[in-house]
Amino acid sequence: MSLPSADLGDGTYRNPVLNADWSDPDLVRVGDDYYLTASSFGRAPGLPLLHSRDLVNWTLVGHALQRLEPAAEFSTPRHDRGVWAPALRHHDDRFWIFWGDPDQGIFQINSPAIRGPWSRPHLVKEGRGLIDPCPLWDDETGEAYLVHAWARSRAGVKNRLTGHRMRPDGTSLLDVGKVIVDADRIPGWFTLEGPKLHRHDGWFWIFAPAGGVETGWQGALRSRGFFGPYEERVVLAQRDTDVNGPHQGGWVRTQHGEDWFVHFQQRGAYGRVAHLQPMRWDGDGWPVVGDAGAPVAVHPKPDLPAQSSVAPATDDDFPGGRYGRQWQWAANPADGWATQHSGDGLRLACVRSAHAHDLRLLPHVLTQRLPGVPAAVDVELRLHSEESGARAGLAVLGDAYSWIGLRREEDRSVRFVHRFAEPVAERERDAGGSCLAPEGRVRLRVEIGTGARCRFRYDVGDGPRSSGEVFAATPWRWVGALLGLFALAPAGAGHAGAATFTRFRITPL
Repeated sequence: MSLPSADLGDGTYRNPVLNADWSDPDLVRVGDDYYLTASSFGRAPGLPLLHSRDLVNWTLVGHALQRLEPAAEFSTPRHDRGVWAPALRHHDDRFWIFWGDPDQGIFQINSPAIRGPWSRPHLVKEGRGLIDPCPLWDDETGEAYLVHAWARSRAGVKNRLTGHRMRPDGTSLLDVGKVIVDADRIPGWFTLEGPKLHRHDGWFWIFAPAGGVETGWQGALRSRGFFGPYEERVVLAQRDTDVNGPHQGGWVRTQHGEDWFVHFQQRGAYGRVAHLQPMRWDGDGWPVVGDAGAPVAVHPKPDLPAQSSVAPATDDDFPGGRYGRQWQWAANPADGWATQHSGDGLRLACVRSAHAHDLRLLPHVLTQRLPGVPAAVDVELRLHSEESGARAGLAVLGDAYSWIGLRREEDRSVRFVHRFAEPVAERERDAGGSCLAPEGRVRLRVEIGTGARCRFRYDVGDGPRSSGEVFAATPWRWVGALLGLFALAPAGAGHAGAATFTRFRITPL
């Protein structure tokens, strides 16, 4: 099951088409199929892969990156690092994904099929601050190129795009690079980033946002030669709509010749939700995105074959102890965190940790995106561990976090507990009263209202109760808030037991 699709069922759709944190989306068409990927930062597996046939209804079909490298670097959470702003392309009968790791450089992986097998990450260009790369194989000249942006936090510079010639096999670059767009020279433009490189109508085109994710706009730049000079134009801006940003994304042309553009909008704790905009070309050969350059809210669907109304899955019964594709670990996973078995339910080991006082530091938290609409999150939990201090629960994670769940006490009883931590706090503390859970079981519920304001509820067998005050979910840097399932135990030796989660559901409110 999943949350409602953006498809309104009457030949129109409502934005956003992906109403959760699908940050920095890019997409490609191969035949009648459309594929999309997005930033995954430090979570694993990374580089989500979504499929659609109508650009409105999307399903998650897998991930291209099973583990981040170097593996030791991502054995602990790195919420604002890792995979930034990937570019997805199809060339020479292969899928290619290039991305920038701001601390390491530009990577690529490739595969003959969207579901893999994908190659291991290959470092195309080493260096700090190299972000948002995009390749282009030019069918007219046989040349290959790559453009990327810069992160001032690592490189000391930003607001410029650097271009390279690239080996056609995508393994390395053929020159030291040249600044092909210096936006410091464009009046009013700042924080130019996220370039997507195309060839169209005899021009080299770069679609790139500027002005920052909260208040910026989408630009287009064109040149007769790859290395410039480029002329620029703003092609999508907020205008009088409620779509702030609108920020980086990708252009795709359908098999019937229509042009469409997918971009994101920053929505605080909900992260970066993805919008679909119509696109056309004006008499001067420039793209016009949305409704005369403003984002559309409701619009006729693309002229493409009808597809069943669907959205990326959220619910999970965990058959055989396996979790669905919508889940990602907070860091590279280790063996033994989750156990497969013959029944239903997610069995998580109570992993021992010296950081049991702060969920933000734990790699063994299984996460999925916070829904972008008011919704209720429900899951059943049983704590099997006999270890004093062992606990398990359902969390809303961000710079601040709050969780509800069960804890084993020194007297061997099991109690329902509610804990939270503020952004600057190094340890969590009680967020509400506790009570005995006589059978070591509880039904947990988080109701996420407007503005990502969360109300926690629980039922230990004697009826639903509220717990604590309303908690306003908060994002991490670059990353929206996350839902998390976890089990842990204090530092020590030996096996600490496990907890089982069953019937995870997200339903609209």
